[in-house]
Amino acid sequence: MLGIIGGTSLLFARLPPLEKKTVATPYGKAEVYCGDFALLLRHQHSLPPHRINYPACLAALALLGVDRIVAFGSTGSLQPAIPPGSVVIPTDYLSVTDIPSIHECSIGHVRPELDADLVRTLGDLVPEARVGGVYAQTRGPRIETVAEVRALARVADIVGMTVASEATLALELGMRFAAVCTVDNYANGLGDETLTYEHILATSRANAQRTERILENIVEHLA
Repeated sequence: MLGIIGGTSLLFARLPPLEKKTVATPYGKAEVYCGDFALLLRHQHSLPPHRINYPACLAALALLGVDRIVAFGSTGSLQPAIPPGSVVIPTDYLSVTDIPSIHECSIGHVRPELDADLVRTLGDLVPEARVGGVYAQTRGPRIETVAEVRALARVADIVGMTVASEATLALELGMRFAAVCTVDNYANGLGDETLTYEHILATSRANAQRTERILENIVEHLA
């Protein structure tokens, strides 16, 4: 089964009619919208990135039979060549903060990766996307400092607060994972505007129809 994870980038998109279920997991409960595919909105109950119960969210998808996940992530660009309004399908990720794990009482290691076959498929389904690049995850909820952006730009292309945690937990639970990242702003210090959360929301709202089309195409071909 296909799993879709969405957040800010899906906030203003029209979503398919699905049945909401509350799924109990060993890590807590999570709400998932179910039908021909499973849709999980990561900011449940308006939780900011650093308070999301990622183990419960990813475990809920696994318990529902999800075997591959496409996550939609709202990001900032770390590179002048990737302007706001772009779509990026990353091929690797890094984190400068803790990533949760389901292995709290046992030793377990996974080889972190974004699924190459799923990335290639998404590249075909989202032809306007830039395929390739590194996603950097920070803790949030605050925006990165100018100094942090300069440092991250040496090793990454876009920055967000969620996808690395989701990708790692998906692998621990045996699910393939890839991401479609909308670029909603230049990271702090790269653009001329004063970066605020309202600015990020405005860009997401302006691109809502495109995001709907991308989601519909992915569901049509992968669900």
